[in-house]
Amino acid sequence: MIIDCHTHIFPEEVRKNREVFCKRDEGFSSIYKNSKAKLVGVEDLIASMDEWGIDRSVICGFPWNQPDHCSLHNHYLLESASRFPNRLIVFVILLFSNPEWSGEELDRAMKDGASGVGEIAFYHKEMTSQDIHSMEPILSKMEKQRIPLLLHTNETIGHSYPGKGRTPLERFYELILSFPNLSIILGHWGGGLPFYELMPEVRKGMTHVYYDTAASPFLYSKKIYPIAREIVGVEKIFFGTDFPLISPQRYFKEMEDSGLPREDREKILGLNFSRMIEKRGQVTF
Repeated sequence: MIIDCHTHIFPEEVRKNREVFCKRDEGFSSIYKNSKAKLVGVEDLIASMDEWGIDRSVICGFPWNQPDHCSLHNHYLLESASRFPNRLIVFVILLFSNPEWSGEELDRAMKDGASGVGEIAFYHKEMTSQDIHSMEPILSKMEKQRIPLLLHTNETIGHSYPGKGRTPLERFYELILSFPNLSIILGHWGGGLPFYELMPEVRKGMTHVYYDTAASPFLYSKKIYPIAREIVGVEKIFFGTDFPLISPQRYFKEMEDSGLPREDREKILGLNFSRMIEKRGQVTF
């Protein structure tokens, strides 16, 4: 089974009114003001999954700055999953700046069939210690209920690109240590955090941290696959495409060309994520 743990789809209202939503949300504008940045719906995702043999995908929204935008997007994700119940897994958006609303939205979403939270991202500002503190009740609840969190992370050096956040890696590490039993998927190879797992004390604190491959062809050499496997273990690597950013085909080819044995590729492409998510007892494969 192949599972893409990191995709994005958008409601028709957003797709048809890109410029309007760009004016309403600075973070959204930073990525999608360029008309070449793709906005797709669930039908596009399902067609791509069928084309490339992907069995299931995690569908994520966008980290909007207003509750009503988040609710609109979360509703679309849940509705999409109800149309394709055996293909889609919902991760909903919460607002770190509004913990009261986030708590209520999390309860509603989980009752309606959501399986996780994400992709949470801070595109036009840094995530702060206060953000982590304000979300403590929500993240503690997620930790107790085994609800996974997908976090956008990126390296703070190298070339610039739309959506490159400014949050330093130590802030993500602070969140990880604050909720040691919370399953956290760090998007985009964790922005380099896997390499710090060579430090014994860091590795000890990262027991429930995983890394997805989203945007890997744009960020790293294919060598990252065997190197990350050597450092963190193949079981902590999840296949994610950041669809529709990059075709799944590019990931398949890079993984094969990297020299990873078939057994390891199969773990990355689906087994690892399925084992993590099944611990909640809600999703079965």
